[in-house]
Amino acid sequence: MKAFEANFDGLVGPTHNYSGLSFGNVASQSNEALASNPKLAALQGLAKMKALHDMGLVQGVLAPQERPDINTLRRLGFTGSDAEVLASAAKDAPRILAACCSASSMWTANAATVSPSADTADGKVHFTPANLTNKFHRSIEHETTGRILQATFSDKAHFTHHGALPSVEHFGDEGAANHTRFCHNYGDTGVEFFVYGRSAFDNNRPAPKRYPARHTLEASEAVARIHGLSANQVVYAQQNPEVIDQGVFHNDVIAVGNRNTLFCHELAFVDQTQVKQELSQKLGGQFNIIEVPNNRVTVQDAVTSYLFNSQLLSLTDGRTLLVIPDECRQNPAVWQYLTELRDGSSPIDDLQVFDLKQSMCNGGGPACLRLRVVLNDAELQAFNQSTRMSETLFKSLNNWVERHYRDRLTEADLADPQLLIESRTALDELTRILNLGSVYPFQI
Repeated sequence: MKAFEANFDGLVGPTHNYSGLSFGNVASQSNEALASNPKLAALQGLAKMKALHDMGLVQGVLAPQERPDINTLRRLGFTGSDAEVLASAAKDAPRILAACCSASSMWTANAATVSPSADTADGKVHFTPANLTNKFHRSIEHETTGRILQATFSDKAHFTHHGALPSVEHFGDEGAANHTRFCHNYGDTGVEFFVYGRSAFDNNRPAPKRYPARHTLEASEAVARIHGLSANQVVYAQQNPEVIDQGVFHNDVIAVGNRNTLFCHELAFVDQTQVKQELSQKLGGQFNIIEVPNNRVTVQDAVTSYLFNSQLLSLTDGRTLLVIPDECRQNPAVWQYLTELRDGSSPIDDLQVFDLKQSMCNGGGPACLRLRVVLNDAELQAFNQSTRMSETLFKSLNNWVERHYRDRLTEADLADPQLLIESRTALDELTRILNLGSVYPFQI
């Protein structure tokens, strides 16, 4: 059956700021306390979405979440009016306030794990929101993420939605940032590649020493069971703990794949030779592996340029495109390697550079901003078409951003009650633009 890979990008929220909340994410920590530009961040993301739509790809939009998260602050003991809650939190627990203001849901690679209908036992597309237990500011996202996904993919004849895994470290789940699906054609039964940082119940496996391994083997195995995947459709691989300690906090910082091609660093996985063999065997041969040598591109260069946090896309004319951030072009070693790939005999035919500086400064590149959803013709018609990128939606969302977003935001601004009002007003309008219904907990 004919199928398509759709990319659903996260729309950057009005409280996009640099609070350095993500330990282990080098860019996030390095830019802590700088002033951000939420308006520019949102417009940069929209420009990428529109460009991929113009290339003939299926492109969707996922809404941001309500921030500041007043409900979570109240659960933590802050009381009074909304303004009083913000003031108390700013005075007594500014780091908690910063976490409850994070716009990190923009990185929808962490929103969920998605298995297409060609892979699942019941022939439906399955969604499991990631619990993101390793970081507090992200662990408060999954309930709203689930509601947004259900509003976007609501037809029960085609889509099945699951709750997040138990919110404990044993089942730490970072979503599609650690999941890749390989196939020859999107409509074929594929091989789903789950990458984890550690095992929660087997202390004999290697583990990083400096930065946390956020995703567990047990979480990956649970999602595969929930989605009804058979053993011959699944490959599990462990991240190299040494590269986690160099800032590779997710697999999508060190590897990216699409269809029958894996583009990765030579130090990406534990027992990498075995991983490659198992992927090739289960896919049935004709598996392309582009393995970048460390003497050409170091792990440090990969982390700072976000070379592998790229989008590997199949264009309608059959060519393969690699979408990369401008930081790749600014790094001489990375850019030389990429141009050699493009101009040589590799499966990568072309490069597309985007300026995503606002997202990159907080530790997220092109692949962080998207959730991949493979859809057949019927499923393509069944999802919420108001969230599908078009010329009309692009203009509408740009206008919406220009009217509602600030062009400068610091940590000191997060306690401003007016920012909460602005954010809620913007999101209330957005639910109507995207036809989402009531997905937020607030009331205007």
